[in-house]
Amino acid sequence: MTASESILRANLLKPNAYSNEDKVRWLSKLDGIIKKEIIDTHKGGEGIIFDGYDADDDPRTIELIVKAPYDDIYIYWLEAQIDYFNGETAKYNNSIATFNSAYSDFSAAYNREHMPKPHTTKYF
Repeated sequence: MTASESILRANLLKPNAYSNEDKVRWLSKLDGIIKKEIIDTHKGGEGIIFDGYDADDDPRTIELIVKAPYDDIYIYWLEAQIDYFNGETAKYNNSIATFNSAYSDFSAAYNREHMPKPHTTKYF
């Protein structure tokens, strides 16, 4: 899924006044979290390069990290961010709960399909 596709779907489901640049930054934050918390802790993720997205990037060319069938995570994330920045606490709580469930499902699937990297403890 591209950033543009996720933004379009979120906009259709939850009309809002936020710019595409705001949404690209939100998607960049999420992909940064996914890369650090999930991919970088497992073997096989070395080929996934992520250095963030910015306002100069064309959302149509940004290919997001999470693939189908788990890519709805991006729509849920955008909906939660919209609710959060609108100050709609009850809606945000519902949206973030939906996102957390999808994030957990993706994380569990990734954990099943990829071996974790060995932990190394450094003592000084």
